[in-house]
Amino acid sequence: MAILHEFEYLKPKELQDAVRILTEYGSRAQVLAGGTDLIPWIQEDLLTPDVLVDIKGIDGLNEIVLNKGTLYIGALVTFTELIDSAIISEEFPLIWEMAKTVASPGVRNRATLVGNICSAVPSCDSGPVLLVYEAAVLVKGPQRERKVPLGEWFLGPRKTALQKGEMVTGMTLPLPGPEHGGIYVKLGRYRGEDLAQASVAILALPEYVYRIAFGAVGPRPARAKKIEALINGKKAEGLAIEDALKLVPQEICPITDIRASEEYRMHMVKVMLERGLRAARARFCGQGPRYGESLI
Repeated sequence: MAILHEFEYLKPKELQDAVRILTEYGSRAQVLAGGTDLIPWIQEDLLTPDVLVDIKGIDGLNEIVLNKGTLYIGALVTFTELIDSAIISEEFPLIWEMAKTVASPGVRNRATLVGNICSAVPSCDSGPVLLVYEAAVLVKGPQRERKVPLGEWFLGPRKTALQKGEMVTGMTLPLPGPEHGGIYVKLGRYRGEDLAQASVAILALPEYVYRIAFGAVGPRPARAKKIEALINGKKAEGLAIEDALKLVPQEICPITDIRASEEYRMHMVKVMLERGLRAARARFCGQGPRYGESLI
């Protein structure tokens, strides 16, 4: 599909120059990294920017660094680079598992993790996983730099906490420690390049603590705080899974669209949550399915 309107293409080499351009043009400018969401939206006239600011020439935005218990992922890091990273597969296996489910190899070669959360579609794969890892978004603006907890980042469909003149430079995630296990369960219509109909991310930690987040079943990815409060601290054999499933309607608000009905999403989230809780605890104990093995 052709792009039917004109825009100016700029490729700054310095971060400060990119911020200056974004400040000058405001909402009329869009940041281009992978472009796997941005370009189709421009083609479909969902976005009509006057300026595209290509940030691929800025140094330091394509790094994956683990330093003193904190992981940094730059704004240009692609899903393929996450999959190929030993740091990710060994220390943050849930990110590795999620990245393998994103679209197709061709898309993963271009699409970036930061771009995924900046697009802020409710079905974004990275949202639930980054929420249970308690990630933060690094933002550079004309006057200051700030760190936004991911729980405060998503404001609604395609809406984020990003302000005028700001751009995301990367993300940070605290290392959960050597003792943890997790699962990312994604429901799709078929294997391949499809958006999630529903998704669940679960991180199991010591002392029977669980972090749970849902995607594609509400206006934004979100933690399941009520379910977490119910089950945290309970031993695996006493885990109140049936009671947790009863709380699912209080945590999600799915819609009916071209990919699935509200009723189907509600039912399948319960199935995914039950299987996911058992698998996450099993992985924590060094058992369970291998990372990358689908539960549905």
